[in-house]
Amino acid sequence: MTIAADSLKLITTVEQLKYYLIQAMKIEHATIPPYMTALYSIKPGKNLEAFHIIREVAVEEMLHLTLVANVYNAVGGSFASPVLTAPNFIPTYPSYLPTGSTDFKVGLTKFSKKTIETFRKIERSKDVEEGDPLVESRSLQEYLLEVVGCDPTKTFYSIGLFYAEIIRGLNALYKEKGPDLFCGDPRRQITPEYYYNGGGDIIPVTDLRSAMRALKVIQEQGEGSRSGTIYDAERELAHDYRFQQILLEKYYVIDKDDPTKSDQPNEPTGKSFNVDWNEVYPIKDNAKLSDYPEGSEVRTAALAFHSAYSEFLAKIEYAFDGHPEQLVPAVGGMFRLKEQANSLMRNPIPGNPGVNAAPIFKLDKR
Repeated sequence: MTIAADSLKLITTVEQLKYYLIQAMKIEHATIPPYMTALYSIKPGKNLEAFHIIREVAVEEMLHLTLVANVYNAVGGSFASPVLTAPNFIPTYPSYLPTGSTDFKVGLTKFSKKTIETFRKIERSKDVEEGDPLVESRSLQEYLLEVVGCDPTKTFYSIGLFYAEIIRGLNALYKEKGPDLFCGDPRRQITPEYYYNGGGDIIPVTDLRSAMRALKVIQEQGEGSRSGTIYDAERELAHDYRFQQILLEKYYVIDKDDPTKSDQPNEPTGKSFNVDWNEVYPIKDNAKLSDYPEGSEVRTAALAFHSAYSEFLAKIEYAFDGHPEQLVPAVGGMFRLKEQANSLMRNPIPGNPGVNAAPIFKLDKR
């Protein structure tokens, strides 16, 4: 059962808009721990091409998170109360994402063909007939995105349609309130000079036009390529096809000056490279603190990583909360976690031979 698009008006107030923007930040962050887990499970110095591809996508997810934060600040949102450091911000993995009709979970797993295929599912856009933005929830207990103001058995068909509702709601509220909708302090915006080098262009949000630009970048870059092409709205290789390069062990070629000369989907013609799927630490999937014995070195290391990652999110939140100059060192810190992650991944779990430890992004003492 679905609900017609023209009757889907979940966002009718500014507070509802803010709520959905917080949900958007949760979604943009939710892919980062899976990407980081796969990235750091690759043994140092191995599979460099795959390493850099995954790393670039992770940086762009940080861009998306920052763009949503800019929109949130622009409409008067506040980070004074916890958002990125709220107890429910990090999902419990594995978790369902609203990514289309295929039922699958996203978890914290090592670099493998199966993991990269899952990453492609996250980034892939599937066409949906107009009028079907909501579908029956596959699992009410495990879905990351909560649909408020609607039948609780429903969830969004895809992340792209979720953003479509934010865009619709933003337009509707602007017609009602005009420029007053953008009441946030412009000094809280993350501008290009404060953003980490790489991952795309940051867009300061001060009005409807800039808000729409920011949301469209997220929607189109995150949803994958435009129909029949391998590139997104910025004429960069779409995330789906970036991951496909790893599976095909071959780069795509994009001609930004003449897109008609770019490679066709599933037919890369660029440089070949090798992927050794065995040069990976055999980490435990979706590790929990309870997997590590009391007093063990891996338990101590897991707690240290969790603390460091919590500090990373706190620094990002602080930057969004009116201290934009702090964002560059904060985002850089995401990759300085590599050594702490490796100190876990290269060590077996006591009493569990052949299975190594892995980072924990959310403490679970059960």
